[in-house]
Amino acid sequence: MRVLVLGSGGREHALIRSLAGDPDITALHCAPGNAGTSALADNHVLDPTDPLAVVELAQRLGTRLVVIGPELPLVHGVADAVRQAGLLCFGPDRAAAEIEGSKAFAKEIMAEAGVPTAASRVCDNGGDVRDALDEFGPPYVVKDDGLAAGKGVVVTDDRELAERHAESCDLVVVEEYLAGPEVSVFALTDGVTVVPLLPAQDFKRAYDGDKGPNTGGMGAYTPLPWAPPDLAARVAADIIQPTVDELRRRETPYVGVLYAGLVLTAAGPRVIVFNARFGDPETQVVLDRLATPLSSLLEACAVGTLGSVPPIEWRPGAAVTVVIAAENYPGKPATGDPIAGIEEAEQVEGAYVLHAGTTTERGLPVTGGGRVLSVVGTGPDVATARSRAYAAADRIRIRGSHHRTDIAAQA
Repeated sequence: MRVLVLGSGGREHALIRSLAGDPDITALHCAPGNAGTSALADNHVLDPTDPLAVVELAQRLGTRLVVIGPELPLVHGVADAVRQAGLLCFGPDRAAAEIEGSKAFAKEIMAEAGVPTAASRVCDNGGDVRDALDEFGPPYVVKDDGLAAGKGVVVTDDRELAERHAESCDLVVVEEYLAGPEVSVFALTDGVTVVPLLPAQDFKRAYDGDKGPNTGGMGAYTPLPWAPPDLAARVAADIIQPTVDELRRRETPYVGVLYAGLVLTAAGPRVIVFNARFGDPETQVVLDRLATPLSSLLEACAVGTLGSVPPIEWRPGAAVTVVIAAENYPGKPATGDPIAGIEEAEQVEGAYVLHAGTTTERGLPVTGGGRVLSVVGTGPDVATARSRAYAAADRIRIRGSHHRTDIAAQA
């Protein structure tokens, strides 16, 4: 099977790495890719948000399946165009992808489906925002309604900061604060059947101790030894299946992976966000544990046969990933800095490096984005995987780079 993966981040490198080991893959392509995907797939220069360009490339390559990694191509209707061209696609159409493209739309879907989530108000002016902040009180949770690469949410006790963030957005969702640990659960779906993957936990704040601004994610791990063993099954049954059913009822069937960002409250799991694609950096650790060939699962979603696929098999043990970020991230990151130490990092037992914000200059990797690398450690348990991830991360050398030192520490 010929597969084209769209995207250029750590999530896409993880997808490419998993697919490269599948016996049914005859050709693997990535657009635009990064310095890491080029070692496993043919990279193609392409704007992944351009539906016509994606279709033209997929047809020229004789692609059977197009896998859409990031959210922007989804909300730009790339999946719609791919399917209209008669090609298989893993990823929701534009209408269904609005579950990530608009937090107000996601709240509407959850209300109709009876999905447990935080109480909220959608606000389009300062007066409504102030009323909502008064209603819910601190800590204040203010979310940009649209896409913001994981950085559009402010959770703060500072009323002035909350109002200032709201003023920077056209439309905001103000929510009640939910107390409890955060968990990510991905579920594959063909629009009817829902199959959950391993739960993971990611770390959104830039600095140790969950300090600093929100980022796209600074690390993740799986499994979660402290979580209920039936967590994924419960989330699939009580949250993701009703959401998929509601979207199908609206004649906008959802095909792909639905990511539920959750808080495990005293009253049970509550949704804080839906994403229309694999999360980054959770994908790096979840796919590391996957034993079932990934291509068979993605293809079953695309053709509508997920219900007949055998139960997913997982490798035992654990995986931890630590994100190496460029200088100034999550602000405007420094780019063009040489990256050294990748080969030494991969000499650590059970560790490997996935590229994210990288490109090449004169054949050597340099920084090209905010989150530069994901260093993955694996082992029989979280403690071993964590130790290996950090041993490998300490061998990476990038001017001005930074990473958190407490990923999975409490696990």
